[in-house]
Amino acid sequence: MTNEKTIQGLIIKAQSGFFTVETGSGFIVCQLRGKLKRGRAMGDIAALGDRVHITIGADGSGAIEEVEERKQAIVRLDPRPQGQYQQVLLANADQAVFVFACAHPHPKLRMLDRFLVIAEKQRVPAVIVANKIDLSENAKEIFRLYEPLGYRVIYTSTKTGAGVDELHDTLKNKISALAGPSGVGKSSLLNQIQPGLGLAVNEISKVMDKGRHTTVTRQMFPLVGGGYVADTPGWKSLALWDTEPEEMEAYFPELRDLVQNCQFSDCTHTHEPKCAVLDAVKDGRVHQERFDSFLRLRAGQE
Repeated sequence: MTNEKTIQGLIIKAQSGFFTVETGSGFIVCQLRGKLKRGRAMGDIAALGDRVHITIGADGSGAIEEVEERKQAIVRLDPRPQGQYQQVLLANADQAVFVFACAHPHPKLRMLDRFLVIAEKQRVPAVIVANKIDLSENAKEIFRLYEPLGYRVIYTSTKTGAGVDELHDTLKNKISALAGPSGVGKSSLLNQIQPGLGLAVNEISKVMDKGRHTTVTRQMFPLVGGGYVADTPGWKSLALWDTEPEEMEAYFPELRDLVQNCQFSDCTHTHEPKCAVLDAVKDGRVHQERFDSFLRLRAGQE
């Protein structure tokens, strides 16, 4: 142990207790040092995206000695007999990139609103990619609600190449969690950004989607010029766990500053007099579609 060299690195792949760590000089396959496993862990000790300190033995094998504190993590709960286990899909993501189609398939804005709430709750900045703009004449009308709320919207088409460079620049030098419904063109977009990237990401995603009894491989892929992309299909199954109904307004940017003006501190924004939220919906300051999403999510509906 005393002769082993300690170096810093980034976990870029995790599978069955083995972690591939990228260091400044290459890739080392590591396992957790025994001291990190002591006690009952109710969450992943090390995960994709974690920055770690490792030692390399004489045989070239690595051991993770320390996991640096995460700035945040995209987490889902896995119910187990001993309690809820926090499963980390991706640690230290700089942004979540949500890809939705303008047409074929029809844009699922309720799903997008749900994704945005999860991003807000988990403190991950969100970027919206409106893909397949060549198939819709009103792409900007469909996604008009989101830019005034502070979300960046990138309009893309793999057919015309529109927006691909802008998306590439957005991904550069960042760890990005990618999510979106099937059929929206994520793989095609990634292939345009970097040949072969979409295929590689898609292969991992197909394995991850097979079910809980499949050996799960989590992996993020390097971008030429800097940055990483990790597909996170598990985002679809993320529950808004431990979210109380009265918290939900905090995750809708257009509602945050309104609720303090409601007459009642426990206002549900459904029927109360002098409700600032209902007034804002009535006069158009809050879009009806977003308000409907808020009510559904507040009620625990999908």
